[in-house]
Amino acid sequence: MTTLDPPITTPQGAPVHPGLFLPEALNPERDAGLWVPQAPGVWFRPLLLCASQGFYVNLLRVSEGGTMPRHRHAGAVHTFTLRGRWRYLEHDWEAIPGSYAFDPPGQTHTLVLADDVEEMLALFHVTGGYVYVYVDAHGHAEGYDDVFTKIEATRRHYISLGRNADDVQALVR
Repeated sequence: MTTLDPPITTPQGAPVHPGLFLPEALNPERDAGLWVPQAPGVWFRPLLLCASQGFYVNLLRVSEGGTMPRHRHAGAVHTFTLRGRWRYLEHDWEAIPGSYAFDPPGQTHTLVLADDVEEMLALFHVTGGYVYVYVDAHGHAEGYDDVFTKIEATRRHYISLGRNADDVQALVR
């Protein structure tokens, strides 16, 4: 074992955005106000909203047979399932706790829960410009989500709860 070097004391270059540490990020019962409603039976909890690089990391919670609208990714998505089971209509696999899924840019799919699953919880790292382009059954765009729509949705949610709208800035880099 080697002796630890002292921490760095010189500036780390410019610009370096501050890091982020959330000690209870996987405690969904801790603060219900952190969960932003996205659709009936679907909520997200933003962990990192990286406007400077166009990505975000969030927890997604889907309950009671909820689904996410069909969508296409402009960038890569990394998903780690923490609770429950889910699948994409367009694939033959099912994600269970401990599963990792990689969605390449350009892939279109529809996330669904099995009927007997009460709740799914997964960590998503979503990259790219328009990271979710919602599409109809023919692949025609109907809307989108990106880091900026996530920031605005979180801001609106915080305001609806009487929180300071600028609280979202603690998660933005």
